[in-house]
Amino acid sequence: MTILFSSLNHVARVPLAAEIHSRPFLRLEAPEVLSHIAVYERESMNSGSRNGVTQHDLLTALCGHFGVSAPTSEAKYFFHDFGRFRVKWECHTEFATYTFAERHDDASSPAVEFQRVPLRHVPQQWLAALQGKVMVAAHVVLDKTRGPSDAFAASLRQVFEGNMMVGSHVLQGGEIWTDFLIQADGFSRFVVRDVGLHEQQAGRLVQRLLEIETYRMMALLGLPHAQQATPVLNAIEGELASLTAAMVETERSNGSRLSDTDNEQELLSHITGLAARIEKLSLDNSYRFSASQAYFSLVNARIEELREIRIEGSPTIDEFMDRRLTPAMNTCQAIARRQEALAERIAHTNDLLRTRVGIVQERQNRQILQSMNTRAAQQLRLQQAVEGLSVVAISYYTVGLLSYAGKAAKAAGLPVNPDVATGILVPLVAAGVWLGLRRMHKSIHTG
Repeated sequence: MTILFSSLNHVARVPLAAEIHSRPFLRLEAPEVLSHIAVYERESMNSGSRNGVTQHDLLTALCGHFGVSAPTSEAKYFFHDFGRFRVKWECHTEFATYTFAERHDDASSPAVEFQRVPLRHVPQQWLAALQGKVMVAAHVVLDKTRGPSDAFAASLRQVFEGNMMVGSHVLQGGEIWTDFLIQADGFSRFVVRDVGLHEQQAGRLVQRLLEIETYRMMALLGLPHAQQATPVLNAIEGELASLTAAMVETERSNGSRLSDTDNEQELLSHITGLAARIEKLSLDNSYRFSASQAYFSLVNARIEELREIRIEGSPTIDEFMDRRLTPAMNTCQAIARRQEALAERIAHTNDLLRTRVGIVQERQNRQILQSMNTRAAQQLRLQQAVEGLSVVAISYYTVGLLSYAGKAAKAAGLPVNPDVATGILVPLVAAGVWLGLRRMHKSIHTG
């Protein structure tokens, strides 16, 4: 059964199936010379989108010079044979690579081959547009000279200007020679010797080698950030130590007495400032350190794929990277961990100081409540005294009114003695007023 209708496919099936084939190796056959350039877009807040636009514009300009149609803006890979040379373009998140390859019919020594690199066919105006953007520039000579490795290495001394060379047997049929240095012409140099590589192995070997060089340089971008962060971290650590010492001294001098809240607030403000500074530093460096670690992992993976075998007298690429690149990456990791540890210490100190401020405020609030309770007790006693006076006053006026009523009754001829009646009513009225006020207060409190 065959699938006849494209509508049966999931919308992502074809793109996902093509993804694994989107970056094929160059088909190389010695003798051949390659020029490799990695163009890096400077870091910015929108570096991802900006990088894609910039890289596509550069590729469009190159294609336009030779009258070739450029790929669409969504393309991440491009290959074209321009006649005198071939170009392979790959666009990554932060950079894009241009690999120019030129096959020669006549085999010459590596020293001669480095004089006729394919980059000489590229217009100088286009190269000038790369000013300040080239992160990697390398020439690779794919050689098929036969003979012992030590004799071949001796013939390369002039090519690498007498520097110490790194070399190894790779993939059970090839040799790699380089010094990982930028030569006088501004390019790194690599010599790949085909002593028995199978078909298409040369292309895979060269691509892995160029990826090692590219990812190595991209990984090292984190080192300047680590170096710049070191004095900042030292300053923040020093200020944090001073603030912590001030907190201890304040606690020691105050003893059981209440601390000065204004002083505590000032310390809290300083610690908050330190937290903001370390957070900004982490934001500035976290992406770069993470990217460096990812590139470093790719370098190690590509080196492992080479399956190196030592050539006596020369360090392998793995040994070179372990001695030169690994310490730089360890520095980046150490600074990243130091940033995290310092941020945690500041957070702990901030929490501690906030707790102290909270305790001081609680003690002050408790004293305020105690003062309020004292005032309430005084007011209660005053109120009780006032209530006693109120009973007397109300009783006085009530008895007075009743006395006038008794006098009026006597004047009307009733057998009433006002003075006697007034004397009898005084305790009764006073008791009634007192009981009435008590009941009123009780109803108010219960309500």
